[in-house]
Amino acid sequence: MGNRGMEELIPLVNRLQDAFSSIGQACNLDLPQIAVVGGQSAGKSSVLENFVGRDFLPRGSGIVTRRPLVLQLISATAEWAEFLHCKGKKFTDFDEVRQEIEGETDRVTGANKGISPIPINLRVYSPHVLNLTLIDLPGITKVPVGDQPADIEQQIRDMIMQFITRESCLILAVTPANTDLANSDALKLAKDVDPQGLRTIGVITKLDLMDEGTDARDVLENKLLPLRRGYIGVVNRSQKDIDGKKDIKAALEAERKFFLSHPAYRHMADKMGTPRLQKVLNQQLTNHIRDTLPAFRSKLQSQLLALDKEAEEYRGYRPDDPSRKTKQLLQMVQQFSVDFEKRIEGSGDQVDTVELSGGAKINRIFHERFPFELVKMECDEKEMRREISYAIKNIHGIRTGLFTPDMAFEAIVKKQIIKLKEPCVKCVDMVIQELINTVRQCSNKLECFPRLREETERIVTAHIRDRESRAKEQVLLVIDIQLSYINTNHEDFIGFANAQQRSSQTNKSQSSAGNQVIRKGWLTINNISIMKGGAKEYWFVLTAESLSWFKDDEEKEKKYMLPLDNLKVRDVEKSFMSSKHIFCIFNTESRNVYKDNRTLELACDSQDDVDSWKSSLLRAGVYPEKTITVESETTTTTDNFSMDPQLERKVETIRNLVDSYMAIVNKCIRDLMPKTIMHLMINNVKDFINAELLAQLYSAGDQNSLMDESQEQAQRRDEVLRTHQALKEALAIIGDISTSTITVPLPPPVDTSWVGGTSGGRRSPPPSPTAPRRMSSGQRPAPRGAPPPPNRPGPLGPFNNSADSPQAPSRPNRAPPSIPSRRPPPSPTRQVPP
Repeated sequence: MGNRGMEELIPLVNRLQDAFSSIGQACNLDLPQIAVVGGQSAGKSSVLENFVGRDFLPRGSGIVTRRPLVLQLISATAEWAEFLHCKGKKFTDFDEVRQEIEGETDRVTGANKGISPIPINLRVYSPHVLNLTLIDLPGITKVPVGDQPADIEQQIRDMIMQFITRESCLILAVTPANTDLANSDALKLAKDVDPQGLRTIGVITKLDLMDEGTDARDVLENKLLPLRRGYIGVVNRSQKDIDGKKDIKAALEAERKFFLSHPAYRHMADKMGTPRLQKVLNQQLTNHIRDTLPAFRSKLQSQLLALDKEAEEYRGYRPDDPSRKTKQLLQMVQQFSVDFEKRIEGSGDQVDTVELSGGAKINRIFHERFPFELVKMECDEKEMRREISYAIKNIHGIRTGLFTPDMAFEAIVKKQIIKLKEPCVKCVDMVIQELINTVRQCSNKLECFPRLREETERIVTAHIRDRESRAKEQVLLVIDIQLSYINTNHEDFIGFANAQQRSSQTNKSQSSAGNQVIRKGWLTINNISIMKGGAKEYWFVLTAESLSWFKDDEEKEKKYMLPLDNLKVRDVEKSFMSSKHIFCIFNTESRNVYKDNRTLELACDSQDDVDSWKSSLLRAGVYPEKTITVESETTTTTDNFSMDPQLERKVETIRNLVDSYMAIVNKCIRDLMPKTIMHLMINNVKDFINAELLAQLYSAGDQNSLMDESQEQAQRRDEVLRTHQALKEALAIIGDISTSTITVPLPPPVDTSWVGGTSGGRRSPPPSPTAPRRMSSGQRPAPRGAPPPPNRPGPLGPFNNSADSPQAPSRPNRAPPSIPSRRPPPSPTRQVPP
């Protein structure tokens, strides 16, 4: 005979699980565990078997359950059992299951009453069960037996606490009727982990073994030692019944007959017995399921709302409709054009907050990367002066010149202008790469149609490459134009007369800009030794004269100030273990830059930040280190030349003139490059996408094949429609479950302050007014004037003070019996002797 209440719950849970499995999700009901706690031979295993409806646990004297048995019930179409330690082996005979439990227990604990916290995991598959976890725990004992350790009581207690402390665990506190209920260890443990009594049910066993003339009526009526969920009495099979193979169905019939025929229990027979215990537990499972429904419902509703718009678009979708394909092609191309323009020109919607992209990155290329590349091409000061001196000497030839030759100025200027070609071409390449990246990002919305995406990327990229050659030609043409005529009459050119005065003017201008702040931001000093705290992050402030860093961005506590004289910047290779990008500052005269360090290594989170800081340092006059080739090293070491004062004055004049004219050229190039690239490339590509892309797509081939959707998109459409329909059905099923089941509220709180103290030292409860005035053997009289416990819940909840509750008159020299009892009138019913 199975658990009928559980069988009624199965269809409800199955419908709920079907609702979730239809949309590919798990129905995480997380049904409660049920743990059976009690002393030795209290009948715990029998209670568990009666709940399951199968006879499969070991029996005998002493501690039979010596390891926790974690029993997982799984709903299935057939009935069999599996052990975790015997994977793949199915047990269809439950006598073999019992033998395997006994054998596995002896294998770990030995045959001499030893215990072990290692659980035995048993799975029972059956069409008559829900997906539940039941736990049979070792009985609480105080005296070691056999090879049990001296702290056996504490070990068993710790083992039980591991399970019953979980909030999802229902506790069946099992106490035999022929023992002192007030000293029940099961109730004490339950009170420790469940002080409110929300998940504790008292179970009184062995009612048929009580002394003749005694009963447990007051306890079962929850008048004495009350619990919030009360007590349920059960009558289990005796050892003789088990040995005689008495089945559970016959045992339940005998239990029913006992309660109906016993004069003390017949008035509450419907509230007693294993079926009643099953009903209470099944109702708790129903309550749990109903409690989870609101969260499930809101989750499903949010998913349904998220899919409503998309499902509406797909509902009338016909993949092979030519008119639909044409309309969608126009919409896709238009959307691609809008997205491209928004990424280039900037837009308030769909803003990328993670990194720069599109127009913002091109802007950084124009105003940070390109100026930095221009400065990198400038030669070293000593090398420049050497070239000027050679030019002057070669122009004079065998004669000694009296005047500074302007041809030397022109030769040096043209050589410097030619060097500008490389950074200009590199700027075009960087912009092209960013345009191609932008095209790919915009084409992500076309991934539903792979042919369309592929053709769009190919056509636009080909056009960008075509414009690349024209842009580079124009850029080089600008350089050639600068080479074609050296305009010494430019209004910003200092001329020969003012060349000697330029140095003093430069010094004055630099001193006037000393307090100008160029940049602020966080940087990490990377080369601080581990002994001094390792790499640290500081707030840096860069001015035209110094680089300072502070503890934080409030700039109150300055850590150091580094003058910028004779400093240069050098790239540092990123280490294998570091995620940061590093550059360093060093002194050209080989002096220490920061304390005992020859270099100051600074780290940023990205290469873009490094380039930006190097560009800012460039504005402050800290130039990048120039890579010295082998030829220049040889020239430097072999051609040691000396200049007479007259030649030195000529070199200084030419040097100032070159600086002045190159400043004009650089200013012109820095202004023209962004304009040239913008006109010949960026604006042209935008116009091409707006005006020509659609025509190019039509001429590329069959436009119907362009709009063939990908297999993933077809699956996505079907999945959206199926999920949308399944969500609606699931919500309807949840509504049915809500209306077809009811939640039984918890009983009101009761006074459980009587469950106190520690095991073995707790006081006995006072007797009930109806208890006989006799004392069981081995018990002490209650203290004089001890008040009886309340017979109804107090106003303060489950932990009311007994002093606040109604009290009966004290009865001196009274002591409680072993179980609350009353003398029944003579009855023809014969009680089973103990």
